[in-house]
Amino acid sequence: MSVRLHAAEGGFDIFAGDVLVIRHRADAPALFVGAGSPRVDMYRGNYFLEDKLAERVALREAAIDGDRVILSAGGRALLALTVRDGALACEALDPALNRLWLSTVGEAGERFWGGGEQLSYVDMAGRRFPMWTSEPGIGRDKSTLMTFQCDRDHRSGGDYWNTNYPQPTYLSSRRYALHVDTTAYSCFDFRDADAPEIEVWEIPARIELFAADRFASLVGQLSTRFGRQPQLPAWAFSGAILGLKDGTRSFERMEKIIAAGAEVTGLWCEDWIGLRVTSFGKRLFWDWKANDARYPNLKQKIAELNDRGIRFMGYVNPYLAIDGTQYVEAAEAGYLALKLDADEPYIVDFGEFDCGIVDFTNPAAAEWFADRVIGREMLDIGLSGWMADFGEYLPTDVRLHDGSDGMLAHNAWPTLWAEVNARAVASRSKTGDAVFFMRAGFTGVGAHCPLLWAGDQCVDFSRHDGIGTVIRAALSSGLVGNAYHHSDLGGYTSLYDNVRTPELLMRWSELSAFSPVMRSHEGNRPDSNLQLDGDDAVLAHFVAMTKVHAALAPYVAHLCEEAAATGLPLQRALFLDYEDDAGCWGVETQFAYGRDLIVAPVIEAGAERWHAYLPAGAEWRHLWSGEAFVGGATAEVAAPIGQPPVFYRSDSAFAALFASIGAA
Repeated sequence: MSVRLHAAEGGFDIFAGDVLVIRHRADAPALFVGAGSPRVDMYRGNYFLEDKLAERVALREAAIDGDRVILSAGGRALLALTVRDGALACEALDPALNRLWLSTVGEAGERFWGGGEQLSYVDMAGRRFPMWTSEPGIGRDKSTLMTFQCDRDHRSGGDYWNTNYPQPTYLSSRRYALHVDTTAYSCFDFRDADAPEIEVWEIPARIELFAADRFASLVGQLSTRFGRQPQLPAWAFSGAILGLKDGTRSFERMEKIIAAGAEVTGLWCEDWIGLRVTSFGKRLFWDWKANDARYPNLKQKIAELNDRGIRFMGYVNPYLAIDGTQYVEAAEAGYLALKLDADEPYIVDFGEFDCGIVDFTNPAAAEWFADRVIGREMLDIGLSGWMADFGEYLPTDVRLHDGSDGMLAHNAWPTLWAEVNARAVASRSKTGDAVFFMRAGFTGVGAHCPLLWAGDQCVDFSRHDGIGTVIRAALSSGLVGNAYHHSDLGGYTSLYDNVRTPELLMRWSELSAFSPVMRSHEGNRPDSNLQLDGDDAVLAHFVAMTKVHAALAPYVAHLCEEAAATGLPLQRALFLDYEDDAGCWGVETQFAYGRDLIVAPVIEAGAERWHAYLPAGAEWRHLWSGEAFVGGATAEVAAPIGQPPVFYRSDSAFAALFASIGAA
């Protein structure tokens, strides 16, 4: 459906298909422009932004000529809008302007979804969401002790809107979507139901509008616009990927877990490049090559694992520790970002160690990292994937090769980082086989990154930073075109005596079994936290869940084919398949795993029973008991450890497979 501009007395209307999105009148202007200068304070990936605003001007006067509108104030033309290719092309008519505000048409009860990957709320209505990639914060709830402690000691508590992967895109329950084509700081303010407002710290190139009769079609359009991922390879979803960072003992521990009966298709050793121990915990040595002392003869060991159908995965990020050899190599070649006021590398404090930034706006530097680092040091020794970490730390007061303004480069950085990784994979003809996964993102990341992960959750059941947030992360990111999502099984962040319980590990194993990728993580303080192989009951439960995950592989392969064809995510909001059932629209703590499974993971401690909303129009069977339920209502079932609430459509083509899993 097209974007349409209609002239009206005293202004104009803009429609996405048949949906009125913008209503501009002289006495109720929808557009404002202005000028301001940012104040940015960054501490270890946590950003504190303020705007020193010089002016904000209402554009009350509109002159329309065909598909073009000239907006003025006091007779001074300030902004031009042109309807072109499904978007509003924006042009500042005064070069001093660098702020834009747009009020859209809203209605009571309207829902807004998207915003990239949101961890606290899938429906953004009633709240304000800045779009700035950063650390998501620890605790993320100003009413909790954890957040207070992290704010007090590390300025890192965060809030509900902080995310590694923001994206200035939303879908409305009125069946349209809006995307702001910008990498500048922006903000979606949905607190006023009648007039949601968008703020942008530049005059954006375009404001894009999409419309469709069905929500699934909208998601398909967004997936096409932002880039569709290659299908996940079968090895990535046919068994568990064990996350162990224990040097050569990682192989010994893997063998014991396999001997216990676990289905394992991958071993992820993020410490393949060595460890650096800090007060935060066991971190890594950021010089991207195999550490022979910690992993001797790694290339040979990887080949032996491959012969057994087990892939080896590692870790990399776009920064170089100043005490490593690759930092020296990059500095001598001129591949590092520089200070604004000196021809010296910009150094970033990552918490008790310092790093330089590889300048990906320099084509030679990007190629060097893709080939020299990822290609030769990782792919050429046999790695089949890795965590492509960070991407959200680019300072705004940095000098880049292409002259980019740091305020505009910051949000663009995760996508550039994803592109470097994808280029390396393609250079070795491994696209669709090697899998890297990222937490940082922005517009266009899906064109390069084959798999998201939800970042660094606390090792607990907390509302805004625990196990439940990974469900919301999967739902929101899937709505803007990202098909594949997963999380750190067991969580990651352990601080202030917050440690894993057996119950948490087991409930997270259940959630991960019904995710495209089932990957464990030892966390930032592995010695203080329970591990999968540290308790017989926990290990036995994990083994059982890996068997469930492996048994689902034929169904997941079907969903991957569907994602490639349609852009629909594997873990999806219920309303994508069942939008005619309004009861599905507000569900945020469960997901449809494709059309045929409803998964409602237990995300509260101590729960023995749990409930799930089952969409209307189908009969649903409880996976474990076989009990039938009529859709269109909430079902409550027993939810003992080992039986997460999962339901399948009785008429599914995979019903026999599902029944066999429940009976095993």
